Amino acid sequence: MRHHLLIVLFFLSPVLARAELAPSAYEAMQAAASDYVRIEVLRVDVEPGSEPTDQNVSLVATVSEVIRTGSGLKPGDIITITYVLKEHPKGWAGPGPVPVLSESQQTIAYLKKEETGDYSPAAGRMSFSNF
Repeated sequence: MRHHLLIVLFFLSPVLARAELAPSAYEAMQAAASDYVRIEVLRVDVEPGSEPTDQNVSLVATVSEVIRTGSGLKPGDIITITYVLKEHPKGWAGPGPVPVLSESQQTIAYLKKEETGDYSPAAGRMSFSNF
């Protein structure tokens, strides 16, 4: 009986477990981010994406403090942060989604500048928070 239970648990464990990146992986992404700033969110837009399970997120924010910048950000700059939020099927294992911030929210942000001039989250779900 115990043997059968172990076999069942072995095959169900991928379904039951949600694989997340190790904290050290997020810390490495935060350290590699070209821009580390404090922002205040002015506007949040969430629209349907190109796939039925995708949402395009666009945040307009003002930079209130620059901690580190590789793109020349200054306090008072207004930036746009864009990313795609993907809905995964139940039981999907992988890193958590980047959060959608709310208007007037003040937070830190680990960002990278894109060729479009917009910024994107540089540390996955930990782009807007520290450990």
